[in-house]
Amino acid sequence: MTQERTGVATFKGNPITLVGPELKAGDAAPAFNLSKNLLEQATLADYAGKIKLISVVPSLDTGVCDAQTRRFNEAASELGEDVVVLTISADLPFAQARWCGAAGVDRVVTLSDYRDNSFGKAYGVLIKEFVIDMRAIFVIDRDDTVRYVEYLPEMADHPNYDAAIEAVKGLLG
Repeated sequence: MTQERTGVATFKGNPITLVGPELKAGDAAPAFNLSKNLLEQATLADYAGKIKLISVVPSLDTGVCDAQTRRFNEAASELGEDVVVLTISADLPFAQARWCGAAGVDRVVTLSDYRDNSFGKAYGVLIKEFVIDMRAIFVIDRDDTVRYVEYLPEMADHPNYDAAIEAVKGLLG
């Protein structure tokens, strides 16, 4: 049975249910299998040896998600080759590609959780009521250990960009 967490998050003030565990710093990063496009998959193992900043957004076609992805796209150029920035949503892969092209976003890797929401369930961000992923940030070190987590209590709020970027920089030293 999959764990459900109620009372921990809202959408515009209305309670929502998150499916999956609440990860904490020190936890092993759960494996994932996400869509790069309709034919190609990406897994956690594909980014072995890299620091991973995972930015989870409900949909790229919303204001906060747009701003979040653009902000981490800017940061990606400062973080160097040892870091990969992954933006994960339940948007279809071709919608993600269209958005990135229109927005000029080219430094983050967009991955889709649309097939079976397995990322959302494993990382505790699947919103039961909407079947999309809740806004969250995860920083995972080179050994696939979670080092920073931010679950947003309100879906429409911005994450703490600076804290996430500092967590990544702290792993580079």
